[in-house]
Amino acid sequence: MNAPILAPAAVLIVWSLLVLLWMVSTRLPALSKAQIDLGTAEPGARGSDLEASLPSVVNWKAHNFTHLMEQPTLFYAVVGVLALAGAGDGLNAQLAWAYVGIRVAHSLWQGMVNTIPVRFGLFALSSLCLVVLAIRALMATLG
Repeated sequence: MNAPILAPAAVLIVWSLLVLLWMVSTRLPALSKAQIDLGTAEPGARGSDLEASLPSVVNWKAHNFTHLMEQPTLFYAVVGVLALAGAGDGLNAQLAWAYVGIRVAHSLWQGMVNTIPVRFGLFALSSLCLVVLAIRALMATLG
Protein backbone atom coordinates (compact mmCIF):
# COMPACT_ATOMS: atom_id res chain seq x y z
CA MET A 1 0.00 0.00 0.00
CA ASN A 2 1.39 3.39 -1.01
CA ALA A 3 -0.06 5.73 1.60
CA PRO A 4 2.00 8.90 2.17
CA ILE A 5 -0.98 10.27 4.11
CA LEU A 6 -0.06 8.01 7.03
CA ALA A 7 3.11 10.02 7.76
CA PRO A 8 1.30 13.18 8.91
CA ALA A 9 -0.96 11.04 11.10
CA ALA A 10 2.10 9.45 12.71
CA VAL A 11 3.62 12.91 13.24
CA LEU A 12 0.44 14.12 14.96
CA ILE A 13 0.49 11.08 17.23
CA VAL A 14 4.08 11.83 18.25
CA TRP A 15 3.23 15.52 18.67
CA SER A 16 0.33 14.60 20.96
CA LEU A 17 2.68 12.55 23.12
CA LEU A 18 5.14 15.45 23.25
CA VAL A 19 2.33 17.74 24.40
CA LEU A 20 1.49 15.16 27.07
CA LEU A 21 5.09 15.33 28.31
CA TRP A 22 4.98 19.15 28.15
CA MET A 23 1.79 19.13 30.22
CA VAL A 24 3.18 16.76 32.85
CA SER A 25 6.53 18.56 33.09
CA THR A 26 4.69 21.85 33.62
CA ARG A 27 1.89 20.63 35.85
CA LEU A 28 3.84 18.55 38.37
CA PRO A 29 6.17 21.40 39.42
CA ALA A 30 3.17 23.77 39.60
CA LEU A 31 1.34 21.32 41.87
CA SER A 32 4.38 21.12 44.10
CA LYS A 33 4.71 24.91 44.18
CA ALA A 34 1.01 25.19 45.11
CA GLN A 35 1.68 22.61 47.88
CA ILE A 36 -0.86 20.19 46.44
CA ASP A 37 -0.16 16.60 47.46
CA LEU A 38 -1.65 14.18 44.93
CA GLY A 39 -1.39 11.43 47.53
CA THR A 40 -4.04 13.14 49.65
CA ALA A 41 -6.32 14.14 46.77
CA GLU A 42 -9.96 13.17 47.03
CA PRO A 43 -10.58 9.69 45.58
CA GLY A 44 -11.78 9.97 41.99
CA ALA A 45 -10.49 13.52 41.58
CA ARG A 46 -9.40 14.49 38.09
CA GLY A 47 -6.79 16.89 36.83
CA SER A 48 -9.49 19.37 35.89
CA ASP A 49 -10.53 19.49 39.56
CA LEU A 50 -7.17 21.10 40.33
CA GLU A 51 -7.39 23.84 37.70
CA ALA A 52 -8.54 26.53 40.12
CA SER A 53 -5.40 25.93 42.19
CA LEU A 54 -2.99 26.32 39.26
CA PRO A 55 -2.00 29.30 37.12
CA SER A 56 -3.81 29.58 33.79
CA VAL A 57 -0.57 29.25 31.84
CA VAL A 58 -0.09 25.80 33.40
CA ASN A 59 -3.64 24.75 32.56
CA TRP A 60 -3.26 25.79 28.92
CA LYS A 61 -1.07 22.75 28.22
CA ALA A 62 -3.68 20.41 29.70
CA HIS A 63 -6.44 22.08 27.69
CA ASN A 64 -4.41 21.65 24.52
CA PHE A 65 -3.71 17.99 25.24
CA THR A 66 -7.46 17.51 25.64
CA HIS A 67 -8.03 19.23 22.30
CA LEU A 68 -5.54 16.86 20.67
CA MET A 69 -7.68 13.95 21.89
CA GLU A 70 -10.87 15.43 20.39
CA GLN A 71 -11.04 16.65 16.77
CA PRO A 72 -7.88 14.86 15.62
CA THR A 73 -9.64 11.54 16.23
CA LEU A 74 -11.72 12.39 13.15
CA PHE A 75 -8.48 13.19 11.31
CA TYR A 76 -7.10 9.73 12.09
CA ALA A 77 -10.30 8.11 10.83
CA VAL A 78 -10.29 10.15 7.62
CA VAL A 79 -6.62 9.35 7.03
CA GLY A 80 -7.36 5.66 7.50
CA VAL A 81 -10.26 5.77 5.05
CA LEU A 82 -8.19 7.61 2.45
CA ALA A 83 -5.24 5.23 2.87
CA LEU A 84 -7.46 2.15 2.57
CA ALA A 85 -9.26 3.64 -0.44
CA GLY A 86 -5.90 4.13 -2.19
CA ALA A 87 -6.32 7.91 -2.11
CA GLY A 88 -3.61 8.75 0.42
CA ASP A 89 -1.33 10.73 -1.84
CA GLY A 90 -1.30 13.98 -3.81
CA LEU A 91 -3.64 16.71 -2.59
CA ASN A 92 -4.96 14.52 0.22
CA ALA A 93 -1.48 14.04 1.66
CA GLN A 94 -0.80 17.77 1.29
CA LEU A 95 -4.01 18.63 3.12
CA ALA A 96 -3.09 16.15 5.87
CA TRP A 97 0.31 17.81 6.27
CA ALA A 98 -1.37 21.21 6.37
CA TYR A 99 -3.76 19.96 9.06
CA VAL A 100 -0.89 18.65 11.17
CA GLY A 101 1.22 21.78 10.73
CA ILE A 102 -1.68 24.00 11.73
CA ARG A 103 -2.49 21.80 14.74
CA VAL A 104 1.13 22.00 15.90
CA ALA A 105 1.00 25.80 15.53
CA HIS A 106 -2.30 25.78 17.44
CA SER A 107 -0.71 23.74 20.25
CA LEU A 108 2.27 26.05 20.52
CA TRP A 109 0.07 29.14 20.47
CA GLN A 110 -2.35 27.78 23.06
CA GLY A 111 0.45 26.51 25.28
CA MET A 112 2.46 29.74 25.30
CA VAL A 113 0.37 32.79 24.31
CA ASN A 114 -3.26 31.67 24.11
CA THR A 115 -4.98 34.72 22.71
CA ILE A 116 -8.32 33.52 21.45
CA PRO A 117 -8.57 35.26 18.03
CA VAL A 118 -5.33 33.66 16.78
CA ARG A 119 -6.11 30.33 18.41
CA PHE A 120 -9.58 30.31 16.85
CA GLY A 121 -8.15 31.22 13.45
CA LEU A 122 -5.75 28.28 13.61
CA PHE A 123 -8.58 25.99 14.73
CA ALA A 124 -10.78 27.20 11.85
CA LEU A 125 -8.02 26.63 9.28
CA SER A 126 -7.29 23.14 10.55
CA SER A 127 -11.03 22.38 10.60
CA LEU A 128 -11.31 23.50 6.98
CA CYS A 129 -8.54 21.09 6.02
CA LEU A 130 -10.33 18.33 7.88
CA VAL A 131 -13.69 19.07 6.21
CA VAL A 132 -12.09 18.95 2.76
CA LEU A 133 -10.30 15.71 3.65
CA ALA A 134 -13.57 14.19 4.90
CA ILE A 135 -15.41 15.16 1.71
CA ARG A 136 -12.59 13.73 -0.39
CA ALA A 137 -12.69 10.51 1.68
CA LEU A 138 -16.42 10.24 1.03
CA MET A 139 -15.87 10.78 -2.69
CA ALA A 140 -13.05 8.19 -2.73
CA THR A 141 -15.25 5.57 -1.13
CA LEU A 142 -18.38 6.24 -3.15
CA GLY A 143 -16.49 5.97 -6.39
